[in-house]
Amino acid sequence: MSIIAVVPFIAWLLTIALAPIFFSHFWEKNSNKALLSILFALPVLGYLLTQNMRHELWLSAEEYFSFIILLASLFVVSGGILVEGDIKATPRNNIILFIVGAILSNFIGTTGASMVLIRPLLKINSQRTRITHIPIFFIFIVSNIGGCLTPLGDPPVFLGYLKGVPFFWTLNLLPMWFFNIALILSIFYLIDSWNYKKEPAEAISQDNHEIQPIKISGKRNSWFLLGIILAVFLESPVREAVMIMMSLLSLKATPCRCHAQNSFSFEPISEVAILFAGIFVTMVPALAILAERGGELGLNQPWQFFWVTGILSSFLDNAPTYLTDLTLAQGLAAHDLSLSHEVIGIPSIYLKAISAGAVFMGANTYIGNGPNFMVKTISESSGIKMPSFFGYFAYSCAILIPVFLIDTWLFF
Repeated sequence: MSIIAVVPFIAWLLTIALAPIFFSHFWEKNSNKALLSILFALPVLGYLLTQNMRHELWLSAEEYFSFIILLASLFVVSGGILVEGDIKATPRNNIILFIVGAILSNFIGTTGASMVLIRPLLKINSQRTRITHIPIFFIFIVSNIGGCLTPLGDPPVFLGYLKGVPFFWTLNLLPMWFFNIALILSIFYLIDSWNYKKEPAEAISQDNHEIQPIKISGKRNSWFLLGIILAVFLESPVREAVMIMMSLLSLKATPCRCHAQNSFSFEPISEVAILFAGIFVTMVPALAILAERGGELGLNQPWQFFWVTGILSSFLDNAPTYLTDLTLAQGLAAHDLSLSHEVIGIPSIYLKAISAGAVFMGANTYIGNGPNFMVKTISESSGIKMPSFFGYFAYSCAILIPVFLIDTWLFF
């Protein structure tokens, strides 16, 4: 297969990464995204059909369908859960919310957990004046790193599940998950405590007087979430049919007030579906070439896969990056007889490196993972001045990169 066939894939990923920065007004409309997605996908689609690669194209279409149905069902059901109330905006309480979010993200996805918790978190801290760092750490922990322990947590690991990774294999990442969450929360506690001490006395007084008990509405959606979780263990297409049914039941059973308070709409998930339609078509030639010639690229150490996957996930989307590097590792293992084939044809340590790199380093930029921009937008609509693209990247370089260097030393 010609290397030229990979150009649309690279160009589409670069468009996704750069268009929100340089052509933000054009990029706002999903119709424009859909047009570009079609334009990038059509040449590859025609090429694959002429190269007699209908089977590979069909497999990619099946994976896309399963991928989008899971994300959409978690998005819909979590969007019907409304958390209200106001507790003291202390560093300790913020950390408790982050821990809850990090755990919850493994059951309703990083997107679902971000949707459920970001508004309550901002409401709780609304009386404070120095809180820009809070949504930034929320993106680090809840929107990214927290969701690595199950295939439900983050799109990359779900794609791994579709590729044959056992459902509970991701629990092997628990030591890394615990270490990263604990270390980043420790840094957050120091920063938040310093800012809390700098708060004006009237802000703290107002915060102490506007206490309301935490209340959760739309609790019946927990049953639909359970249905989605159990459906993951079924075979396709029954799995997807059950997920769709859970979504429809959620839409029917959720009070309108819950959706209104959560500012629920189908725009975010529509955007994801449009972008990934182009990705799943254009990436087929790239995956085929990597499977055949991956061993020639010189990547042969776990730490190399951790950083290459992570760096690409920071500036491109972490889901296709995961698939690309997973295929690369499989190609390497196929040509190097000294490597074991513990999980889907590669050593387990390679899969840990790729999974951690994709999930963890998706937090490095606003464009690394879907929920990142969503949290940024919601925070700004609440009156918080969020840093620019490069301002946020400076935060991640100062806080996350040192943590990931320690990860490299300890785990890879």
